[in-house]
Amino acid sequence: MHTSRKNIWNMYVNGKQTYDQIAGKLGKSRKWVQKQIDAYFPPMIRLMPQTTSLVIDAFYFGMGKGFIVFRSPVIRKNLGWYEITKEKVDDYELGVMELIMEGWTITGVTVDGKPGVIRRLEKLGLPVQMCHFHQIAIVIRYTTKHPRLPAARELKDLVHLLPHTDRESFEYWLNQWHIKWEDFLNEKSHDPVKDKWRFTHDRLRKAYRSLKRHMPNLFTYLRVKNLPNTTNSLDGHFAHIRDKINVHRGLRWDRKMKVIYELLS
Repeated sequence: MHTSRKNIWNMYVNGKQTYDQIAGKLGKSRKWVQKQIDAYFPPMIRLMPQTTSLVIDAFYFGMGKGFIVFRSPVIRKNLGWYEITKEKVDDYELGVMELIMEGWTITGVTVDGKPGVIRRLEKLGLPVQMCHFHQIAIVIRYTTKHPRLPAARELKDLVHLLPHTDRESFEYWLNQWHIKWEDFLNEKSHDPVKDKWRFTHDRLRKAYRSLKRHMPNLFTYLRVKNLPNTTNSLDGHFAHIRDKINVHRGLRWDRKMKVIYELLS
């Protein structure tokens, strides 16, 4: 059975077949299959610049090895990406600026709330949406999934309403929650080790402050067309990439990067 290098590459990457599985199907040796895959280079795909919103997020597949990806939820394509060892605010700005210089018109951006990113993108004149999924996760990180305190339970229930309401309503409910629990939040306890007073419910205070800080960007999607309220389109894409990479564990670094670039494009 004969097949082209392109077909072998597709079997390997998109079909999630191993060297041995492909070799068995083609009646060839494992080494022969490996050579065919190494010799194939996927063509670069150039997308025609147009008007779109953006979803930006990063994923890691090893210690200090990752990518920051700029995806259009409108055409469901990745428009660009960088290899990174650590997320930096500059990476977000650089990627957006490069797309604008290529001719893309960016109507808004959805991000996960990394400190400094929202303000930096707003300085470029872009509407920015804070991902609801990540905002909910931040609150749950402070309250836990099964909070013991009634105030924490109420805040956890409240934050889950984010995707189902508007800013005016949510801000009103959050303020009512704060009025109800203000004295509780201001309670202090003495730390005998450091010999100083600290807020007894500091984690709950941090959960509340996170919502207040991100409030201006929690409902941008309601006024900007085609702007998602989460980065879920990229999160699902990243899970798909990790799933395919895991099929080929133990790959040499250059081969792994070749697979990832194909999946990103």
